Amino acid sequence: MKQLLEFLGFIALVQGIAGLVHEFADWDWGLVQRLGFLDGFEIYASVALLVLAFALFAAAQSRKPG
Repeated sequence: MKQLLEFLGFIALVQGIAGLVHEFADWDWGLVQRLGFLDGFEIYASVALLVLAFALFAAAQSRKPG
């Protein structure tokens, strides 16, 4: 379970960073800008993914090994 939380946290972190990089540097990669219902809210979604990533990492750290 700990490894799953860490993996999901890593995916959320990468996608959050990708969304912010897309907004500020206009690189065309990541998932956030490809979701049509997030038009106009890409920055908020990217920041929410970063917060989710840190929450998942914290939850993974609080789990007992095994």
